[in-house]
Amino acid sequence: MAPADAPVLPDPHPAPLPEAWRALIDDAAIFPPGDVPIHEATAAFGTRRTEWYADLVGSFVLRDTDLPLVRGFGGPLSVVVTGGAGQLAGPIGAAARLGLEVAAVEIAVRDVDDPVGNVRRIDAAARDADIDVPIFVELPGPATAAWLAAADEVAACDHQLKLRLGNVDHDLVPDSPTVAAWIDAALDRELRFKATAGLHRAVRHDPEGGGAHGFLNVLAATQALWDGGTVADATDVLEQRDGAALAAGLPGPGPSSARRWFTSFGSCSVSEPLDDLISLGLLEAP
Repeated sequence: MAPADAPVLPDPHPAPLPEAWRALIDDAAIFPPGDVPIHEATAAFGTRRTEWYADLVGSFVLRDTDLPLVRGFGGPLSVVVTGGAGQLAGPIGAAARLGLEVAAVEIAVRDVDDPVGNVRRIDAAARDADIDVPIFVELPGPATAAWLAAADEVAACDHQLKLRLGNVDHDLVPDSPTVAAWIDAALDRELRFKATAGLHRAVRHDPEGGGAHGFLNVLAATQALWDGGTVADATDVLEQRDGAALAAGLPGPGPSSARRWFTSFGSCSVSEPLDDLISLGLLEAP
């Protein structure tokens, strides 16, 4: 595909949403299962900036290899590094040359035998490249001793966590006790985290082939742990399938304390999360 200049995005004008819902979703329309062509996705992102729910969406998520295709794009980007630590510097330099705004970088630990060393290599590469935006590090596997040690290193390096909560293979979707343990570990280390994959709906549900987590469940579980609950309590919240009960249990106008830690989730759909928030009475369309 030949590179093409993306349209300059309009400045949003709608009234701001409640703080608890601002920048909750990172637009990952180009990723599976959406697979929207990138120029269609960037155009939709720009159009959405003038809608009443514009604040619901934070950044546009793309691969580092996609950067040449969005030259001139005027919004914040979350760049997913497709290689290892040695590939961190290139995309940041390319974005600068293309006049693009990088809001965050996402990178996965690939060395399952030495995740701590891998985090250190990521940190060294980030420092060498003078990267001054948040780096979300995805750690593989359940919350084993090795995972926890790597999370310690992420915290020591002042980076953040990326939690993969879904998979096209339902057998690989982490169960609720695993997700609760991840969130608990993040809060113990005062690590902010974002989620990726599978959180298209607000409430846990059971699509054909297996269960899928809900983003409202994750917010409520984070809130429960922050308020002193146990991992077992958070697991129960993650298993909750009653959306009205989940919404009613949120403190005040929304999970503002939870959002301090649960920064956002990547979704290939914006309309599905928005529709759920409206149907649950958490957002009101004008």
